[in-house]
Amino acid sequence: MTDPQKTAPQDMAESEVLAGRRAVIIGGASGIGWGAAQRFVRAGARVVIADRDAQGARTRAEQLGRGAEWAEADVAEELTLERLFAKHDTVHSVLNCAGVNIPGRLIDYPLESWRTVLEVSLTGAFLVAKHAGRALADGGTLTSIASLNARQPAAGFGAYCAAKAGLTMLTEVAALELAPRGIRANAISPGLVETPLVTGLTSVPEIQAEFTDNTPLGRNGTVEDIAEVALFLASDASSWMTGEVLDVNGGAHLRRYPDVMAKLSR
Repeated sequence: MTDPQKTAPQDMAESEVLAGRRAVIIGGASGIGWGAAQRFVRAGARVVIADRDAQGARTRAEQLGRGAEWAEADVAEELTLERLFAKHDTVHSVLNCAGVNIPGRLIDYPLESWRTVLEVSLTGAFLVAKHAGRALADGGTLTSIASLNARQPAAGFGAYCAAKAGLTMLTEVAALELAPRGIRANAISPGLVETPLVTGLTSVPEIQAEFTDNTPLGRNGTVEDIAEVALFLASDASSWMTGEVLDVNGGAHLRRYPDVMAKLSR
């Protein structure tokens, strides 16, 4: 007999895939987080938009309607995460999209920049895992946004590459520790995704052309591409997956990363 709790999403109406579940999306006011928030709502979830941009989070929640909530949360400030999950003490899915990159060559890189990137992109991910791990219902999901740079080095991205590589190992540790409660921890490693944060790269024709040449499928990603994978990892369709880091980059990991710094310096 089919377990109704494990019915595959393709057998459900779209609005039933996450029906009755609360999803907290950190960094949900823009970019990949905002795309995922919209997708989760269409799948029936009650979404909490959490972002350090409180006004942006509030505006997005109002745009979503349908019981969406908002909260101010900065992954670099542990107290804000404590408050977030204390208020929402029954959570079924958490998606952490917070991250920052400050480019620069290692021999010239300021220590303060290194600390900032790791504080947000790695230590912040640890703090999310710590507090989400306490608040998640048994059988819940924790998904983190890593990066192609977790496995593919890029000149000038030393801090970011190190942080995202650390995040992938943190995901595996979280998967081991949370498994006794049935909580699944996974990560998504996007390639170049069209968001306002990468406009500085995609607006330079030479850089854009090199990214395209090094992506076998021949295009940049979209927030919708990543949102669909995030939905899959939050749904019962991935119920036997944990500790995975999914490359969602059009095959870019099969080639090489463009030398962005060299082109920007010209």
